[in-house]
Amino acid sequence: MADLSALRESMVEEVRKRGISDTVAQALRAVPRHVFLPEVAPETAYRDDAIVTRRDADGLPISSSSQPTIMAVMLDQLGVEPGQRILEIGTGTGYNAALLALLAGPGGEVVSVDIDPALVERARGHLDAAGFPGVTVACADGFEGFPGRAPYDRVIATVGVWDLAPAWLEQLGPSGRLVVPLDLRGVQRSVAMERADGHWASRSVVPCGFMRLRGPSAGPEMTRVLDRDSELTISLPEARETGDVLAALDGPSSAFPTGVGGGRAELLDGFVLWLAVHEPRWCSLFETRAGRLPAAPLDAPGYTMTAGIVERGSLGVLESAGRDGMLTVHAYGPEGAGLAADLAAHLRAWAAAGRPASGGLRVEAHLGPAPAGALVVEKRHTRLVLRWAS
Repeated sequence: MADLSALRESMVEEVRKRGISDTVAQALRAVPRHVFLPEVAPETAYRDDAIVTRRDADGLPISSSSQPTIMAVMLDQLGVEPGQRILEIGTGTGYNAALLALLAGPGGEVVSVDIDPALVERARGHLDAAGFPGVTVACADGFEGFPGRAPYDRVIATVGVWDLAPAWLEQLGPSGRLVVPLDLRGVQRSVAMERADGHWASRSVVPCGFMRLRGPSAGPEMTRVLDRDSELTISLPEARETGDVLAALDGPSSAFPTGVGGGRAELLDGFVLWLAVHEPRWCSLFETRAGRLPAAPLDAPGYTMTAGIVERGSLGVLESAGRDGMLTVHAYGPEGAGLAADLAAHLRAWAAAGRPASGGLRVEAHLGPAPAGALVVEKRHTRLVLRWAS
């Protein structure tokens, strides 16, 4: 039988490489993740990986147990103190709610809300089995918060959200803090925010990736499987006509040098975010079995991934660096050369700006007009102002 304590300690040591606090590390040691993932082996449950727990009819993941590292990072962003009242949006397996309950201590309170009744029922059973009967789990639209227990000291979303819900802001106490995986035109960043001079301002911003909020308040992002055999998938910040992407990828192509180098981490953290907020035609593509996409600097074990620009059945996408370490862009379709040139121009602009990344990003959420001349991402309820520290 697996040594559960050793497995859990191994996971914690892996997570601690990100520099998380001792308090959060101790919570990870105390909460048995395998109890919240009874369908997988303990050896799998204690890997530092996200584990998909439910898929939709098209095979796309719609619920998971998030990667412990990003959970720990977000808990540090949240800064839970003993005795606080916490609202969690997105119950999932219940594992994060248990961590929150431990951090808030015996004098605290945790309310976790999920729109899926089946998930709520399972999470309730997991929490009881793990020794956390005091966590309140409610089936409701998380975008409306949970007014019955407001005000809250902390609100955290464990699902990707397109906008800040007015209910969350209203239900937070005067010195409250909000942590959400916030959509920035198709790219997620975990943003910790507090009140500041009539708006909400970020305290920290870190890369993340979460299942999207479902229900009537879901955002306009579109993810579509183009080929089931290779699981070739395209993601767009909003639904729009792109033309026949498969035909373009199956047709002739050409590559162009950019004169810019870059590694996977800085491109994912920096350039992809830059592209998303500056280029309305941007997209990301990935496949689990190599076939159509060129090898790209965003690849990871088990899949090929790239980012670029798509329009009218043509694409320009990032391609792996050549022998000189410089990145290239790959063009497909009749207008691919122009799209590739635009993509290369964005890459050069990002490099010229000093390769800004999440660590230097400041996000403000305004319920009214945004400051003139700012880089603004329009949402339904807020206007997000993005600034990079110089």
